[in-house]
Amino acid sequence: MVVSYLMLMVCVLVGVAFVTLLERKILGYIQIRKGPNKLGILGLFQPFSDAVKLFTKEQSVPLMSNFLPYYLSPIFSLFIALILWSVMPYELGLVGFDMGMLFFLCCLSLGVYPLMGAGWSSNCKYSLLGSLRAVAQTISYEVSLALILLSYIFLTGSFSFKELELYQENLWFFWLTIPLSMVWLGSCLAEMNRTPFDFAEGESELVSGFNTEYSSGGFVLIFMAEYVSILFMSGVSTLLFFGGGVLGLSFYIKLVVTSFLFIWVRGTLPRLRYDKLMYMAWKSFLPLSLNFLIFFMGLKLILI
Repeated sequence: MVVSYLMLMVCVLVGVAFVTLLERKILGYIQIRKGPNKLGILGLFQPFSDAVKLFTKEQSVPLMSNFLPYYLSPIFSLFIALILWSVMPYELGLVGFDMGMLFFLCCLSLGVYPLMGAGWSSNCKYSLLGSLRAVAQTISYEVSLALILLSYIFLTGSFSFKELELYQENLWFFWLTIPLSMVWLGSCLAEMNRTPFDFAEGESELVSGFNTEYSSGGFVLIFMAEYVSILFMSGVSTLLFFGGGVLGLSFYIKLVVTSFLFIWVRGTLPRLRYDKLMYMAWKSFLPLSLNFLIFFMGLKLILI
């Protein structure tokens, strides 16, 4: 099991490297330019060049920072993002437990602590402001995510991701609940601080948000945690709405298409106005996901 998990981690981290390349290529073509194309064929070695550059840069530590939480926050951030992958129902000697959805929600909630730790321990007002905004945003949109997940837990009667696959053999949940899947996509973007919800890293109004004081290795770990989360959320979205099929090639095609969607949104939409952020979380997403939850509960009672 340990060997399988380590192999999965290596594959995920290599995947992250190429997702960054994919993002830069797509954003390049959206903006009518080439993107990375110098290193290797079509710029395929660009991610490795970036990794070497970032890890070999000088690590500077702010003089007044609380060193231990400052140093450990990015490590925990990446650790939580990687641990999440253990819920994928692979059936190849991995964990794949029956309480996968519950574990997923627990780990998702833990993600706010490294954010808060990174901002607070830097001992800089910009970082603290950035982390407070990021935590408020993450918690707000987590509520909608949890309620959407609860809807499907009621529908399938199980906390297992494997059950979700079995229920979608004939019809994807996406076609049953298109509005809910749109809210899920929006909540995922907000949860991962992606455009149009990237206020935590709002370059114009904050100086790069909560990671202001991080350079080289620390910055890379925060950056990698974000992209591991993108890949994972794409995988969970595929399991929830597009029939899963983890052991087949179709799952990975759907995962890449969903990741492409996240990148496409970044290249297309401008950043939201800040006062619209909480309006969407509490007055738009929350009522819709609550209504669907009550509808599914009633449907389940009628079917029983």
